[in-house]
Amino acid sequence: MGTFFIQQFGCRATQADGAAIERQLRQQGCALAPDSSTADVVVLNTCTVTAAADAQARDAIRKIHAANPATRILVTGCYAQRAPEEIAALPGVSFVVGNSHKPQIPRLLHSISTVFENQFAGAELACPDDGGAPPARSVHENVSLNSAPILSGNIFELTEVLVAPVLGGEGNHTRPTLKIQDGCNSRCSFCVIPFVRGKSRSLPPQTVLSEIQRLADSGFREIVLSGINLGTYGRDLTPRVEFLDLLRRILDDTSVQRLRISSIEPLDVTRDLIDFLASNNRIAPHFHMPLQSASDRILAAMHRWYRAEHYARRLELIHDRLPNAAIGADVITGFPGETEADQAATLDFIAERPFTYLHVFSYSQRPGTKAASLPGQLPGQVIKKRARELRSLADSKSAEFRRAQIGRTLRVLTLRRDPAVDLDSTPALSENYLQVRLPVALPPNQFVDATVTQIDDKQLLVAPAESLSLAVAGACS
Repeated sequence: MGTFFIQQFGCRATQADGAAIERQLRQQGCALAPDSSTADVVVLNTCTVTAAADAQARDAIRKIHAANPATRILVTGCYAQRAPEEIAALPGVSFVVGNSHKPQIPRLLHSISTVFENQFAGAELACPDDGGAPPARSVHENVSLNSAPILSGNIFELTEVLVAPVLGGEGNHTRPTLKIQDGCNSRCSFCVIPFVRGKSRSLPPQTVLSEIQRLADSGFREIVLSGINLGTYGRDLTPRVEFLDLLRRILDDTSVQRLRISSIEPLDVTRDLIDFLASNNRIAPHFHMPLQSASDRILAAMHRWYRAEHYARRLELIHDRLPNAAIGADVITGFPGETEADQAATLDFIAERPFTYLHVFSYSQRPGTKAASLPGQLPGQVIKKRARELRSLADSKSAEFRRAQIGRTLRVLTLRRDPAVDLDSTPALSENYLQVRLPVALPPNQFVDATVTQIDDKQLLVAPAESLSLAVAGACS
């Protein structure tokens, strides 16, 4: 089938989907190209959480097509599910596949040449059923012969995690991401993701355990668990499975050396979950809890299910039990009706508490969401100003946390080196989610005990290479 390249956008769940596509294509004999300019087919795995994400995908399509008009571009992911006709009309796009039909991409790529020879105009593809993809349904018909074919349907008809039974991993470099949950039953007023991901659904526990063990047997030392609403894992299963019980089974029944939890809603961060992480050194001390705002008035308008006081209690529990844990948050600024007082409440809340990093998002109107029609939409320059204030505060909080690590010995995982940059050093990631620079060239995917001596820009620097040798030997044995 030739060569392919996957260009990723968006969250860890999207990245895991891309890794699964890569794995499926490799299993069918396709070769991964080093970049988009040399690939026969480029798969763009898109995000649509903001208007900026949509624009980023469109810009990528234009650049790929301009650089090599012969390259066939297949666009999939959340943007493709939300606005397939919009994407299909862009020059250079050969196929649009929504999340509803993402598992069919390997078979579709086999069919692209035939499709175009026959001037495909929206009919279902006659692909043999391999038992791993949902049947094509509700296929869009093209509104123009100049538009690319579209394969997309009702995302709410899906009852499985989209990438099952072939799961992601290898495509995510040193630290594979395993998506164990997809979709969301919540309806936050600003969020379009439930409409492009569907209802919450979970992988069966045994599938999760088998996949984690497969990754561990393949040599991966840290595995990241992800989902669209990870804390709701197992509530759709019969019998119901609790997320904390799944974590216990993973540690009991697999040999994974380090497990890391990606974003989880604050109300799902219970005292029991915090205590479990505090008592197990095989789970990274890292919590990423979306905050969005610390104004109760704005949280209510966002249809968030907690208030600032509830979030603050979680932070206190984490910091008491794990004082050096990474604590990150998503924050949205510029929500309709947000006042300077609301912004100040969020800034004060963050400044007074032990956050270690923030992901700051400028509010973006998303079609079909309740917030898009609310009064009080703010001017772009106001939103940009408030985003700058939050990012400046985030930089201060991150720097404060890094300074607190000086003198501590951290367990770090070596990452892939860039030969052009990492001549005599190695990038690494600590258990509490800090970038570390080791003063010695090491292979990736090794655990090293490193004592922090100073900070350089946004990286922690460690003791001279001689003091690392015993720790390196121990980590690699």
